Amino acid sequence: MTVAQFQTRLTTALRNRYIKSGAWKDITFYSCIERRAIEHPDRVVFIDERRSLTYKQLKEQVDRCAAFFKSLGIGEGDVVTMQFPNRVEFPIVFFSLELIGAIANKISPDFRRREVEYILRFSNSKAFVCAASFKGFDYAAMIDDLRGDLPSLKTVVVSGETVVPNVHSLEAGLAQSAPLAQSDRVVMDPDAVMRMAFTSGTTGDPKGVMHSFNTTLYTIEVINGEMGVTSDEVILIWLPVGLNWGYISLLQTVIAGCCAVLMERFDAERALQLIEKHRITFIPTAPASLLAILNVPHFQKYDCSSLRVVVTGGASAAIETIKAYQQNMKGHLLELYGMLETGFHTFTRFEDDPQKVNGTIGRIVGQMELRIIDEEGNDVPYGAEGEIAAYGPSVHLGYFNNPTANSELFTADDWFRTGDLGKYVDDAGNVMIVGRRKEMINRGGKKYFPREIEEFLYGHPSVLHVAIVGVNDTRLGEKNCLCVVLKPDHSLTLDDVIKMLKGQVADYKLPEMLEFYDELPFTPTGKIRRHVLTADVMARIKSRL
Repeated sequence: MTVAQFQTRLTTALRNRYIKSGAWKDITFYSCIERRAIEHPDRVVFIDERRSLTYKQLKEQVDRCAAFFKSLGIGEGDVVTMQFPNRVEFPIVFFSLELIGAIANKISPDFRRREVEYILRFSNSKAFVCAASFKGFDYAAMIDDLRGDLPSLKTVVVSGETVVPNVHSLEAGLAQSAPLAQSDRVVMDPDAVMRMAFTSGTTGDPKGVMHSFNTTLYTIEVINGEMGVTSDEVILIWLPVGLNWGYISLLQTVIAGCCAVLMERFDAERALQLIEKHRITFIPTAPASLLAILNVPHFQKYDCSSLRVVVTGGASAAIETIKAYQQNMKGHLLELYGMLETGFHTFTRFEDDPQKVNGTIGRIVGQMELRIIDEEGNDVPYGAEGEIAAYGPSVHLGYFNNPTANSELFTADDWFRTGDLGKYVDDAGNVMIVGRRKEMINRGGKKYFPREIEEFLYGHPSVLHVAIVGVNDTRLGEKNCLCVVLKPDHSLTLDDVIKMLKGQVADYKLPEMLEFYDELPFTPTGKIRRHVLTADVMARIKSRL
């Protein structure tokens, strides 16, 4: 695959608009790393649970990694899929790809064989780079089992010890490779597709989101500027770096010239210990993690006085959680709305009265624009409910190899339909999320389409009809409820379902509740009326309390 094959929505008019406005600076990530390595070579940039890197070491490791990958035949226009937990290997690999003109395809460490196989195939990935294992799961063994059915996949690189044959060691490659010579480096166009990420794994409507340096760096400029992120910041990242917000937090760190502490897996008490130990000042998080911290016995014994900003997003935070945090923890709590496709779109501000904005997603930021529209793409009256539409310099360049999705989710005048339903709640322009037009389930900030699980479960011998819906949950935002119509004289338990799915899909997609039905609410054309089903499940739960 060549760079030219990445068809995007970028036009000369769109580029000129954002160059003229100053939103797009026409720079790349590596130029920022070079500058920081010169200005502050000995300043620590990343700390994980095993080691740390200074800015000078980061640049050297990136240079060596680029040379190593080039020696393996990875080059311009090749898609490299990355699957790592929150370890320093992720930024080393990610930043190195720019120097050889390759495209980074980041995937969640939670993804398992069905999701990984689908994404590798759809993206035409030439290389796969992963940790050997994490949380007891053997990624190297998984890819070894899959690669025979993936003709485009030529190279596998593994970080850590593995007995799997025919893979390359990342550590050995870094140790044995000299830094890539200046003459061998690819200078990528700031408008080129340089990263992809998939909003969903194995649905019938795959969506590989494409971004450039310009669309990505504007997201960083907005959040660092509005939230006062400087070189003095110490960011704690427990959000997965393989997902959008965790990854963006890595970039925030490098652009600001500050330090980030990477947490491989979230644990509330461990998070409090790291806040105290490293004098953490800035935390991006989903609401579920805040609630977990507040539920740690005697959490106030930990010194969290260094906290300056805590940003919550990814899922709607309950008002009670927001108020409890504001009453018991340090740090200004801000609420943010954004997504992989749009970057950061709205958030509350330091100067806002918390009592007036709690429960909202704030108002638009920077040069981003927002509309509330109806099904036909027309603006609804101010204060009425409608779909949130986005326009601005951080909106993605389109979905990879998916003209149908591009046609459906961009309006005729190029506004992106988010699928989230919202409304303006005051004259200041603050917006509240009121629901979702999409079928997507959002569990603790991790999103997926139920169809991928439903299609798999239709293979179970007891299942006649099946649907998964998200039901409201104070801690996670939504939990997964499986609704089943059984075949005559068959039975099924939740354990049966989990055993079938375990190891095949990410754990956050596993059903947590099971409800049986004689029939599901279908439309005349055979589609499940999910809002009707969700309402019925909620009524059942309420009746049992």
